[in-house]
Amino acid sequence: MFVEGVKKVKDRVILHCDLNNFFASVSLLSNPTLYDMPVAVCGSVEARHGIVLAKNEIAKKQGVKTAEAIWEAKRKCPDLVTLSPDYDKYHEYSLKARQIYARYTDLVEPFGIDECWLDVTGSTMLFGSGEQIADKIRRDIKRELGITISVGVSFNKVFAKLGSDMKKPDAITIISRENFKQKVWPLPVSDLLFVGMRTCEKLNQSGIFTVGDVTKCDDTMLARLLGKSGTQLKRYALGNDNSPVVPPSEDDVPKSIGRTITPPQDITTREEVWKIYISIAEEISEILHSKNLYASTIQVHTRDSTLKVKECSHTVTNPLNTSILLAREAIKIFDASYNWDLPLRSVGFRVTNLKGDNVAFQTDIFGEEKSDEKQEIIENSILKVRQKFGFDSLKRGTVCDK
Repeated sequence: MFVEGVKKVKDRVILHCDLNNFFASVSLLSNPTLYDMPVAVCGSVEARHGIVLAKNEIAKKQGVKTAEAIWEAKRKCPDLVTLSPDYDKYHEYSLKARQIYARYTDLVEPFGIDECWLDVTGSTMLFGSGEQIADKIRRDIKRELGITISVGVSFNKVFAKLGSDMKKPDAITIISRENFKQKVWPLPVSDLLFVGMRTCEKLNQSGIFTVGDVTKCDDTMLARLLGKSGTQLKRYALGNDNSPVVPPSEDDVPKSIGRTITPPQDITTREEVWKIYISIAEEISEILHSKNLYASTIQVHTRDSTLKVKECSHTVTNPLNTSILLAREAIKIFDASYNWDLPLRSVGFRVTNLKGDNVAFQTDIFGEEKSDEKQEIIENSILKVRQKFGFDSLKRGTVCDK
């Protein structure tokens, strides 16, 4: 029924831009003689348990997979060339890509280092349809950066992301109101955004294998199976994702900060763990100070020589942002949770439950508070030196190579 005076709301035009084989593609720019060879960027290339971080199309066609061990990849592809990662270069090219996106819209939301959503609804009068804008971006990226990109074009973020995954490399996929049932519903449910391995297993056990299957499910059943995310998943499958494209802000507060380190050899002593924790703590502390944040929860990560992972956490009474205190808290959790039955492949820790600098502190009647204040003064002095002369201008003796 037509109601006079009521206008149909115009769909948004959302792009999802995914830089193809990003780490491998950028690394090959510095190694052009390897373009016709199978190449993988690997972490800890010299390590026995180093893994594949990224691979080029040639390696992919020979069965090389991301996150598999280097020895497994080379068993499938004996001619595989392995390169060490160059994170500074990846960051540089990620920023260059975002500068290209910014020519077409100021609504750019990063989704990792190599992916972004763009809302170009307001740009179509200037640059043409969503597909035309996607093609302009694809050409700009290839001409100016020397790498390729896949772009999904749709009326919401979830389907735009699905579109960019459908054709790779150097491709554009349109998922519209008219074709999404034919294109999206036959896909495995695992292809839907935010459906991880455990969620997929739960859905499969209940006979839900495709995105289309989700749309046929009763809301009560999905809520019982997955909680609130179950009904949200159904909305996604029906094309009812209305989430906006949100550009990052300097005021954005991270949910967690941390790192895990896998050294070339297995870790066999507490001293090695402490050295790693100090190194990580200094990185975390610098970020916390830059954003005027304090950490309330410290989560320790270990992976032993059988690759078994264990994580333990502790919430402190008084939130922390000083590196030495963060490292001490992490090693305390480590000591209480790891008994050295096996050597360790990797260790790390992260901080969560982050609070602003207006956080309240509980007074300590035993005098440790004064010691912490001294550490804070020392830390602030170190940060001032590093801000002026660079992070590497001042190092703790603990982390220096002997």
